[in-house]
Amino acid sequence: MDQPTRWTRATVYPDMWVDPADDPRNSEGVSPDGELPTLLDYLGRYRATLLMKCEDLDPEQLARRSVPPSTLSLLGLVRHLAEVERDWRGWITPGDPPARLYGAGDAAFEDAAADPDQVSAAFADLAREQAATDAVVARHPDLGERLGADGIAVRELQVHRIEEYARHCGHADLLRECVDGRVGQ
Repeated sequence: MDQPTRWTRATVYPDMWVDPADDPRNSEGVSPDGELPTLLDYLGRYRATLLMKCEDLDPEQLARRSVPPSTLSLLGLVRHLAEVERDWRGWITPGDPPARLYGAGDAAFEDAAADPDQVSAAFADLAREQAATDAVVARHPDLGERLGADGIAVRELQVHRIEEYARHCGHADLLRECVDGRVGQ
């Protein structure tokens, strides 16, 4: 298999995804005040990073398993994170957990295919599940409040969400570089 040539859109720093002035994650001013706004800011930035790593790719590239024998792909990550957002809601809401989106085990990864309809559905699923989880968590602004059958603290859930996206953004960095050589933050 041919190896893609490494490249970036950045002109200022050759190891960045885009120039700082063009980075949608950059904001003017100081960082947010307070623990909850800081956690939400980090979560938002990691979510945006994942989407950036997927932009401008066709369904085949998104579904490509770049590090055999792993089933990891960018599309699989999007599907997995939609599934995880749904699962987190199940941790903190009463009743039975919500049904899985893609099936048992690692189906989010294993069944990710280069199908335009599946790609569109995966991104729609992710946006819907993020919004639904955000809405449930927003009803609990006290980070020390314990929720669900296991009594998970809202703070712990928020940190876990950030950790999950951060870890998978690291995977997305490597997957994207394998797909087309694009590197960066």
